[in-house]
Amino acid sequence: MDRIKSKIQKGKILVGDGGWGTLLIKSGMKSGECPEMWNIEHPDVVSSIAAAYKEAGADLISTNSFGGNRIKLKAYGLENEAKRLNRQSAYLTRKAIGEQHHVLASIGPSGKFIIMGDISVDELYESFREQAIALEEGGADACIIETMVDLEETRCAVLAVKENTKLEMIVSLTFMRSNDGGRFNTIMGTTPEMFINEMKQMNVPVFGVNCTLSVEDMSVLLERMYLFEKEVPFLVYPNAGQPQLTDNGILYPESPEVFAKYVPDFIRNGAKIIGGCCGTFPEHIRAIRNEIDRIQ
Repeated sequence: MDRIKSKIQKGKILVGDGGWGTLLIKSGMKSGECPEMWNIEHPDVVSSIAAAYKEAGADLISTNSFGGNRIKLKAYGLENEAKRLNRQSAYLTRKAIGEQHHVLASIGPSGKFIIMGDISVDELYESFREQAIALEEGGADACIIETMVDLEETRCAVLAVKENTKLEMIVSLTFMRSNDGGRFNTIMGTTPEMFINEMKQMNVPVFGVNCTLSVEDMSVLLERMYLFEKEVPFLVYPNAGQPQLTDNGILYPESPEVFAKYVPDFIRNGAKIIGGCCGTFPEHIRAIRNEIDRIQ
């Protein structure tokens, strides 16, 4: 199977998957549960989510390992289970989707901040190293370091993956839009331009933006990033709008049709991988797939 970067260089627009937490909650996961323990306790559910995104048309399907670093798992008393949980998450996705699709190892933030003295660089590096090796052992061929807000932590994760695995790498930050609409930055103050410059220095092949923003706001952000950097391919995974509290729980209002509508804008502004984040379902991914197939 060709690597992701090779497919992009050949002109392909690839489809990512959608929200994993969204489907785990729909499947019965309760508030306060550790999502990664579902890899052990409910493997059929995890496999079915991966299979559903494959059937919807995704080329890249994630692992259920977003919070699988030992630092975050410590909150559940599961820090010593990090290797097993991550290896199993990659195994379940690979088993569900076969060898012709990419297993994208999900590596999320630790929840701790170096600047606050919560954690050291060495501790972060070791945690991400352990996670990345286990994900590769389980069957992942690529990884997405995602929903990051702190460039220093992001650097630790990038080095841990690059120095200890052969996983193809995508790095994705999550940005907020200012109230006046004119600025984007992470909660740590990182701008899109700072992010791009740092990742170029580290030779990261694909840059991404995911979570927090709706498709409309993500389109504005991506346009700004593309104006600044036109050579590097982008991944874009918007939320399905801003969450709304209803009598039936949390609702994300943006439909699959809304996602499909913005696909041409995303492509025009450098997106080579398009998927969804919080509030998105296989139906959103199917709509993206259909629109990309119509365009290509």
